[in-house]
Amino acid sequence: MKKQNSKPNILVVNDDGITAPGIKNLIDVMMELGNVVVVAPDGPQSGMGHAITIGKPLRFDSVDLYPGVEMYKCSGTPVDCVKLAVNKIFKGKKPDLCVSGINHGLNNSINVIYSGTMSAAVEGAIEGIPSIGFSLDDFSQQADFSHCKKFIKSISLQVLEHGLPAATLLNVNFPKGEELKGIKICRQANAKWAEEFDERKDPYERPYYWLTGVFQNNDKGEDTDVWALEHGYVSVVPVQFDLTAHHAIPVLNTWTFEVEGIPEKPEPRNIKHVAPDGASLG
Repeated sequence: MKKQNSKPNILVVNDDGITAPGIKNLIDVMMELGNVVVVAPDGPQSGMGHAITIGKPLRFDSVDLYPGVEMYKCSGTPVDCVKLAVNKIFKGKKPDLCVSGINHGLNNSINVIYSGTMSAAVEGAIEGIPSIGFSLDDFSQQADFSHCKKFIKSISLQVLEHGLPAATLLNVNFPKGEELKGIKICRQANAKWAEEFDERKDPYERPYYWLTGVFQNNDKGEDTDVWALEHGYVSVVPVQFDLTAHHAIPVLNTWTFEVEGIPEKPEPRNIKHVAPDGASLG
């Protein structure tokens, strides 16, 4: 993939599959901004998180779905799609932007952990590519994405112009409906799923289970993604893939680990723990 007319090269991925309506809408916007390459799963891969394919072959084939768009379908996961794109299409010369979506269904709050959409964007960021995941609060195959497009364009242009802080990507979620009030930069809400497994019986009277649940928001802050979406705003949460709980390191360093044959406490060393933003943690 080579730059044409100095336009940025943009990788488009998703988890709903290469024929999903959401990815077509994302392609439409990206074609206004640069040269587009699409690599997407050959079928739905929702909820795959950061899974990769190990121990079986990956299929990777060119398809012709939309005129003028270089497209490939992949038998693997959303993360596989990014890895194959970087390695086999861009051949190590990274695209200028990686966008994932538009997902059918929100990926706000704790959902970011499970999301194949966001994991594809995370993989882009791991590769050093400015990356964004986009999701809409609508699971319907007839979902209307038109009200998202101007926001996607604006956010993507800002990322292309300014880049993103190291090891950071954006998680962007849209409420359903056309009357959006604007964009809110947010933090991830402290919310989770209260899950249940509905037990049923197959024709042979063997039990099987369907996962069900209710989304519970335990966070009353007005600076969260949940609050923004409930009040008609597009939520933008900066996400990092360094999962270290930096604030916990000084606490753990006060513990005494009693292991036979090992001194209770090692000799003190003058070590400063530093967060990714450079802040000293003691």
